[in-house]
Amino acid sequence: DASHAFVASPPVDVKRTQKILAMSSAAALSPAALALRAKLTAKVQNRRSRMSAKVVTRAAVAAPPGVSADTVNDAINTVRFLAIDAINKSNSGHPGLPMGCAPMGYVIFREAMTHNPKNTKWFNRDRFVLSAGHGCMLQYSLMHLTGYPSVSIEDIKQFRQWDSKTPGHPENFITDGIEVTTGPLGMGICNAVGLAMVEKHLAGRFNKPDCEIVDHYTYCIMGDGCNMEGMSGEGASLAGHWGLGKLIVFYDDNHISIDGHTDISFTEDVVARFNAYGWHTQHVENGNTDVDSIRAAVNAAKADPRPSLIKVTTLIGYGSPNKSNTHDVHGAPLGKDETAATRENLKWKYGEFEVPEAVKAYMDCSEKGTAAEAEWNAKWATYKSKYAEDAAELESIMSGKLPSGWEKSLPTFTPEDKGVATRIHSQTMLNALGGAIPGFMGGSADLAPSNMTLMKQFGDFQKDTPAERNVRFGVREHGMGAIANGMKLHSPGIIPYCATFFIFSDYMRCAMRIAALSQAGTIFVMTHDSIGVGEDGPTHQPIEHVASFRAMPGMDMARPADGNETAAMYKMAVENSMNGAPTTLALSRQVVPNLAGTSMEGAAKGAYVVQGAAAGEACDVILIGTGTELELACQAGAELESKGKKVRVVSMPCWEAFERQPAAYQESVLPAAMRAKTVSIEAGTTFGWAKYAGASIGHDDFGASAPAPILYKEFGITADAMAAKAMSL
Repeated sequence: DASHAFVASPPVDVKRTQKILAMSSAAALSPAALALRAKLTAKVQNRRSRMSAKVVTRAAVAAPPGVSADTVNDAINTVRFLAIDAINKSNSGHPGLPMGCAPMGYVIFREAMTHNPKNTKWFNRDRFVLSAGHGCMLQYSLMHLTGYPSVSIEDIKQFRQWDSKTPGHPENFITDGIEVTTGPLGMGICNAVGLAMVEKHLAGRFNKPDCEIVDHYTYCIMGDGCNMEGMSGEGASLAGHWGLGKLIVFYDDNHISIDGHTDISFTEDVVARFNAYGWHTQHVENGNTDVDSIRAAVNAAKADPRPSLIKVTTLIGYGSPNKSNTHDVHGAPLGKDETAATRENLKWKYGEFEVPEAVKAYMDCSEKGTAAEAEWNAKWATYKSKYAEDAAELESIMSGKLPSGWEKSLPTFTPEDKGVATRIHSQTMLNALGGAIPGFMGGSADLAPSNMTLMKQFGDFQKDTPAERNVRFGVREHGMGAIANGMKLHSPGIIPYCATFFIFSDYMRCAMRIAALSQAGTIFVMTHDSIGVGEDGPTHQPIEHVASFRAMPGMDMARPADGNETAAMYKMAVENSMNGAPTTLALSRQVVPNLAGTSMEGAAKGAYVVQGAAAGEACDVILIGTGTELELACQAGAELESKGKKVRVVSMPCWEAFERQPAAYQESVLPAAMRAKTVSIEAGTTFGWAKYAGASIGHDDFGASAPAPILYKEFGITADAMAAKAMSL
């Protein structure tokens, strides 16, 4: 099958890249090394200059020929009543949005979107995001009617029940065909920006004048609540700045929230705000029945090179005689009597969960979706034959199959290499991976010079340079995290990273949690990781942050101690990304030495012996250090050994990786019987360390403004304090 005869990804030229990368980070940043890097990446430079800011538009949206207005109306009402019936059966859910948004949902899924329900992973499909995720019965009903096998009528009947495929909010890891997990309001629109951003990037990078292989839209429905949440503004501002012309967002303007009518708290002109962001805006005044105006708005949106907001004024709970246009229909079932009244009001003669045969036949998009995919596959075969090298890179991104040998691009270090902060080591790793992995891209929240996140061989992704791979997110942490998650969920081989100071992870924690929940393998690069920040003081000094991310399910929390461990944690982060898991990297501001006992192989196990008694050997005491404090643990170990103690010093850069190791290995490194004789040291809260250590050196209060060495001394985070604690056990 020519459509599946993919060109293999090219191997990394290890010998050539090691000339740059297998050296100290200082040498890797020397003028000679940077010149060599530029030479080796000339091909990439040439490719990215072939950018395409053109918006490719498809055929106009229109009522399919030969289909009556009655059939269309029945299809819309079927969506409404599937939602009503499922929510009544579960006695839980939000019927108001599906009832009001059914017409726009119909136009999107049946007429506007190019999608193949029988292959939800088809690369060039249009994407849909329900940012107002509480209204998910709208999406489930539309997926069922258009032919997605993942949402059967039985699944509809099991809405919000244990082990069902129709949970209470859309979850991409539960229901095949859901693109992203939404629920926290405002998150979905930012995910949609990430999806549309990757489409623009890949189009600019791979499309040719005679073969536009990347050409799809991202559709989104957002509500008043999404617009109230600040992160939606962050994402929308970037979408306008980037000129994401393939992003079409429907704003369900129904004037109702949980508290009541929105005029009690929300009276701004949303359209004017989006105009200011640089969006194309329109208003459909009757979203309840005026399907033609919705169609016309989609066509106008596709004809404009800007991202589009279509404000659609609807009646929440449309059709319900007594509950429409009230908050009562927002988040509670209609109930038996009101459902009967709604059936009578909309002249719906069909029973519970009944889909009219004409609607079944008309709404199924399987045939046209399969035909669209076949047409694209033929184009892809032509592309591969004419542009084999670019096709291999794009195939790596589409499939998630990384080039062989990519991990060998990561450098190793010896104690003779000059010590630098782990954020500097991080920059070395980012530049190495950017040259080795076609889909590696990302950036910082206006802190690139401090986070050290620029890939020197690439320019900035911007409206007119979409093929570039450095992303300037601006001071928008929350939006940045959600956009990066959307980027990852666009294609398996996209590996996005986003960066800020670790303290500002508080702004984006919700997006980081959703990454873990939705199996989005985003890499969160967090620098300035402890009281070592120093003079900026307690507002900028993380205390509880490492512990909080260790407590987050599905998140690997990594705190490397030096160059070798930073390389190991980046290798792990890339592998995690391919396996559907995010990673948070905590990186230092202060300089650390490259320690004698560290290694990539050991660090990959999460915890390993770096000094003293080997794993499995008897010892008197165990010292555990992470990050910048591993050096202190080694110093304390040496002091204890000078007093006749047999000491094992363990580096523990990642608890989660350690806990994935075989039980025998875990016991050999940190024996349960030695817990009372184990001391940990970490420049943050001691919370959680009782799992591994009988005593802990740390700081369980806010920091202070002073030079870092003074803070370490004043807070008792020293090698002497660790040695004294060990002697007291």
